[in-house]
Amino acid sequence: MINQIKQWMGLGPATDYKQLQAQGAQIIDVRTRGEYASGHISGSKNLPLNELTQLAGKLKKDKPVITCCASGMRSASAKSILQNLGFTEVYNGGGWANLNRQLHD
Repeated sequence: MINQIKQWMGLGPATDYKQLQAQGAQIIDVRTRGEYASGHISGSKNLPLNELTQLAGKLKKDKPVITCCASGMRSASAKSILQNLGFTEVYNGGGWANLNRQLHD
């Protein structure tokens, strides 16, 4: 939590999401299906947070995972869920629109 706050404030090392994407990172949008349909990152997968535990088997554990949502709260929860399920390289990308800009700038 402290590291996330530091990242939000620009005090910690920034995650290079473009580099992670180049390494084959899976971008997981944990918003509802309706939210996802209204706009999302191209190539992302929609695994709503309330279904994530059941749908996590669709993800590759040997590839980085970047979670995103509307603001970063649900994606933080998704990161914890995936880590508890044995995923070792999980990053909270925060809000999808901001993440999308970072990936395409």
